[in-house]
Amino acid sequence: MSLLAALLDRSLGQMAEAAADVRLFDRETIRAASDVWDNNLFPLFWAAGTSNARKRERRAMTVLEWMAGLGERRRGWMTEQAAIAGYDIEALLPPAEPHTPGRDYRGHVMAPQYRLTRQNVDELAPDYDLATASVRHLQVERAGPRLTAFLQLVANRKFAVDEPAPPALLDVWLDGVTDIAFGLSDTRGVILDAGVREIEISLGPGDRLRAAGGEYRLDDRSWHLSTAGRRADAVAPPRASRSGGPRRPPCGDLNPDAHAAAVLLHHSMLELRSVRYAARADHIPVLKLCRAFSGAGEAILAAGSQRGARHREAAFRDVIRAWADHGGPDLTRWFATVLRERAGRPDIIETPRAPERTPPSLTDGPPVSGTPPQAALVMAAWTAAHTDYQTERPAAAQIQLALPPHTDDDSSAPWRLRTVGCADPDAFRLRTDAFQGPGPLVQVGTPTAACSLDLHQGALLVAAGAGWSASL
Repeated sequence: MSLLAALLDRSLGQMAEAAADVRLFDRETIRAASDVWDNNLFPLFWAAGTSNARKRERRAMTVLEWMAGLGERRRGWMTEQAAIAGYDIEALLPPAEPHTPGRDYRGHVMAPQYRLTRQNVDELAPDYDLATASVRHLQVERAGPRLTAFLQLVANRKFAVDEPAPPALLDVWLDGVTDIAFGLSDTRGVILDAGVREIEISLGPGDRLRAAGGEYRLDDRSWHLSTAGRRADAVAPPRASRSGGPRRPPCGDLNPDAHAAAVLLHHSMLELRSVRYAARADHIPVLKLCRAFSGAGEAILAAGSQRGARHREAAFRDVIRAWADHGGPDLTRWFATVLRERAGRPDIIETPRAPERTPPSLTDGPPVSGTPPQAALVMAAWTAAHTDYQTERPAAAQIQLALPPHTDDDSSAPWRLRTVGCADPDAFRLRTDAFQGPGPLVQVGTPTAACSLDLHQGALLVAAGAGWSASL
C-alpha cells in the first residue's frame, strides 16, 4: 500500500517538475502522469480505506496488478517511478504477458507501434510508398531539456483495398530531436533513414528532422490487407468475446467523505490531463494543483488506516480541508464547486468570497499593450489542409511561447505560457535555433489582421493572413 501511495506522490512530483519553469515546459509528462489516475484513483482509495492491515495489503496488491496490466508503457512507468521512490515493483508483480497484436471491433488485426529501426522501416516498403508521401502534420515540442516531435504522413498504399478507405497515415514520434528544418515550399516525398545512433527523415527536397530515437505506427484501417498485416493476422489470437464485458478496475463502495476526497482529486487529475490540448495548457494551474495535493498519497493512506468508520471519515474531511488550505482562495473556490456539483458535498469547505473588482477609471490610462520583447519557443505545429471524416479542415499553425512577466518591475516573477494559432498560414518556417531559449520576438502587423511573428531572427517565422486566435 505504501508503494501505491508513493506512485501517486511521484506523479504529483513529476508534474510539478515539468511545469516549474515554463521555458522548459513538458506537456507530455504532465499528460502521462495525470492519465495514470483516470481509472486507478478510486481503486487506490478503496485499497487504503480499511484499518485491517492484511486486507489493505491484499487490496493494494490487486490494484497494482490491475495497473500493471494496462500495457507495457504503464508497467514501465510504474517500475521507473517505484525505483525512484525506493521500491522494487517487479519483485511483487507477476511476469509481464508477451505482447500480441490486437484486433478492432470488426475482428481485423491492428497495426502495433514499432521502434524506428532499419529493419522495421524496410518492412514498410512492400506496402507503402514513402517516396510520394506528404506531410499532414508536424509538431516539435520541448520536453524539459529535450526536444520531441510528432510527424504525420499521408502514404499511398501499394496493396489493394476492398472499398474506398480514408488515406493511410503513418504516425512518427521522435525523441531527442537534434536538427529541424521545415518550410512550406514542398512537403511531398519522404526518406526514412533509421541508423543505429541517429534517425534522419528527409521531407521534400531540402527539409529534414534528425533525432536520437523514435517509434511509428500505421493509422490505416486497411492495414490487415497489407503484407505485414496478413502476417500478423496469422498469429494474432481471435478477438475476445464481449459476453463478459470489459475488465473493470478493482473497487468497492467508499464512504461519503472518502468518496468526496476521491472525486475532488480525480476531477483535478482530469483537469491536469487536459494539457494534452495545447490551447488549454496555458489555462491550467499545474503548479498550484500539484502543490495543493503534495503528499496526497501519504495523507490518503493515513486517513484510510484510522480505526472506525467515523474516525476515517473525519480524517478524510481534514484531508480535503488541508488541500484547500494549501491551494489558496482561488483553488478553494474551484474545489468547493467540484465538491458541490460532482460529489453533492457543499458542506465540507467554506467558499471564500471572490475579491471585489473595481471597474477601471476612464482616467487610469491605456491598458498594457505591445509585443513582449523576447520569448522562448515551447511548441510549434503546422497542419496541412485535409478532409477529416468528410469535413474540410483548413491548414493551420499553432505556437506555444514562454513569455516574460508583464512588467519589468519584478524580474523574479515567473514566466508565463501563451498559446496562439491561426488558420491558413501564409508562411511557416521552423529551424533548430528557434528552440535555443529566450530570444528576440518581433511582431509585424496586428493580431486581428495580417500579422507575422518572428523569433530568433527567422528561426521561427509564422505569417497569418487573417490574424491570430489571441493576442500575446
